[in-house]
Amino acid sequence: MKQFFSILATYLVIGCAQGSTAASAQIPPILVDQFGYLPALDKIAVIKDPKVGFDSRRSFSPGETYAVINLSTGKPVYKGQPSVWKNGKTDKSSGDRVWHFDFSNVRTPGRYVVRDMGRKVDSYPFDISGTVYTPVLKAAFKTLYLQRAGFEKTPQFAGPWADKASHLGRGQDPQARLFNRLDDPSTERDLRGGWYDAGDYNKYTSWTANYVTWLLGAYLENPNVWTDDFDIPESGNGTPDILDEVKWGLDWLERMQNPDGAMLSVMSLGGGSPPSSAKAPSKYGPPNSSATVTAAGAFAIAARVYRAAGFEVEAKRYAARADKAWKWFEANPNVKFYNNDPRSNSEGLAAGQQEVEADRFAKKVLISAIQMKALRGDKYFDRVIERQYNQINPMQANTPDGFEGMMAFDLLFHANQPATPRKFAARIKRDYDAKVLNAYNGWPAIQNKEDPYGAFVDGYWWGSNSTKARRGAIYTQAIVGGVGRLSQRDYLNAASAYIHYIHGVNPLNKVYLSNMRRYGAENSVTQFYHEWFQDGTVWDEVGVSKYGPAPGFLVGGPNEGYARDECCKTVCGGYGAKMCKIPVKSPPAGQPPAKSYADFNEGWPINSWEVTENSNSYQISYIRLLSKFAR
Repeated sequence: MKQFFSILATYLVIGCAQGSTAASAQIPPILVDQFGYLPALDKIAVIKDPKVGFDSRRSFSPGETYAVINLSTGKPVYKGQPSVWKNGKTDKSSGDRVWHFDFSNVRTPGRYVVRDMGRKVDSYPFDISGTVYTPVLKAAFKTLYLQRAGFEKTPQFAGPWADKASHLGRGQDPQARLFNRLDDPSTERDLRGGWYDAGDYNKYTSWTANYVTWLLGAYLENPNVWTDDFDIPESGNGTPDILDEVKWGLDWLERMQNPDGAMLSVMSLGGGSPPSSAKAPSKYGPPNSSATVTAAGAFAIAARVYRAAGFEVEAKRYAARADKAWKWFEANPNVKFYNNDPRSNSEGLAAGQQEVEADRFAKKVLISAIQMKALRGDKYFDRVIERQYNQINPMQANTPDGFEGMMAFDLLFHANQPATPRKFAARIKRDYDAKVLNAYNGWPAIQNKEDPYGAFVDGYWWGSNSTKARRGAIYTQAIVGGVGRLSQRDYLNAASAYIHYIHGVNPLNKVYLSNMRRYGAENSVTQFYHEWFQDGTVWDEVGVSKYGPAPGFLVGGPNEGYARDECCKTVCGGYGAKMCKIPVKSPPAGQPPAKSYADFNEGWPINSWEVTENSNSYQISYIRLLSKFAR
């Protein structure tokens, strides 16, 4: 839809971003979005005085006068006083005492710093521009290209992160076999393609289907930003690059579908750095209901989007696959397969767990039924949707925190379809307004400034940056869905604060994207857990290894539950025993929740993946939010 673009255009003033200045030796206590700000939206610098945590010795008391300095002239363009947060209270999540300096009146495009005039301390530099986030969006989106399995990354598009096509050798993706029948050639399948799901190279059907649905949702909500120049191999072919990238995921989903419509559940791929060095065989898991119903929804939305984009042949095929997947699911609603789990004798097959508890599975059914209704228009799906809605009560204060957190956005889409029963559509909007948008952790937390850094969440767990992105999207989706009692500008400001958090307005003054110096970030992630960019390789750490990791990957973020492997408490064998003798890193351990983070990438048993691993889930949640503010 073009609605969101036309709304946001009101708030944009075009300007040209300039190059980055040299990084400060000391991380400044004045925090800004290190990329910058849109001209007409709020701009609030955060000044921190750490009281609890690893940085508590860096005490800072702000001066009375702050100024915004134009770096091209060296002169102040705005002066004011910082205001203390909560009467000088120390924030429990961060351990910081905080002040705010509001410089929203500065709208002229340019490059600036915020300066404490009395203490002679500057923030990192930043831009004000109507296009300030466009290069960042392109870098973040391009990580999906780098996550492609079985696709050569040439120097033209990948630079020093070039690599040959991975997992195409003997016994790998084109000759993958069923995990428990590896000696049976009759199980051999061509399952090449798809995306590495996270920092390892495994591929999951349910999760890939979600990514397809989320990316196509982002495209529909603001199509104007999704141009054909994101610097991937398909750029310039006349098709928006997001549709080219999504098609890469769809091609793999098609290979994962059996002739009867069932979807194979998961693939386990070998590791190595770079990915093309992986030699282990590829294994897959059998069909299950979870993967199949989720894929039905992905194929359904793909059929609609690609038909509208002129891809009639592909759209017809996706629609047929959606129908077959849904029919198989209805005939087989309780087929379970637990990957990497003794319940299915599948230990070592990929990681994580694709099978889900009953309520989460019901959410997948709800999302897919919404997409099937939009594709087919059959009133039967109205009944399925309402039944699922009544069963799981999907609009709750914690809905955006979970993996199916974007379910609420699918429901808003459904509520705005002309064929949706009006009474039910009104109920969806009413519930979103009352139970999500205006729940205690929604707008009231923003209005009451519960988080001094402007991006309130209920807690800092594994993948907290993804939660931040989905919480910010509550407000942009309110605009898209036509919900809410406040102005669109209020909601844009609330959402943008979560972007600012990821871009550096957080207790660590850290941009939680990897290697973003060339894009203007003075303090971005230097290393993170990824099989490719692992410890000791030329892609290990910015400023230490030859190249550092590729730019634009969003890491999991602060995790107050981080811990080493349990075996460190007793006896880890061999390599593990050696690693366990290394002193525990603090941070991330032993810190206030929002400071439970550090850049590190050691694997087992140090388990850095609990804090720094990337995930396509995190990435796409962030991309979907950021795309509302780019042009």
